[in-house]
Amino acid sequence: MNSLTEETYALVTQELSLPAPQEGFDEAKAVFLLTQAVRQLLDQNLERLLQICYRIDLSENLLKKILAESPPELLASDLAQALWDRQKQKIVLRKRYSETEDSE
Repeated sequence: MNSLTEETYALVTQELSLPAPQEGFDEAKAVFLLTQAVRQLLDQNLERLLQICYRIDLSENLLKKILAESPPELLASDLAQALWDRQKQKIVLRKRYSETEDSE
């Protein structure tokens, strides 16, 4: 598992109770676990899922688009992928910002 995947999974785990990464863990497995958690929240606690989307700072437009346009069988995986991508983006931006500060 690469560093970016590890850091992204750690960020996602702060919001959702996901199992610890196992041997051979990669981004696809992480998104799969995230999809399961999102599916459970969609079924049992939509309000909490929406709060998590807000805290992760998922674009409201993207969230609305996924909820409105994703086929029901892909809704959880599309939303999980969007949450994953947003957390990964945050890490990349933080690294870029800290590198800029370090070079000054």
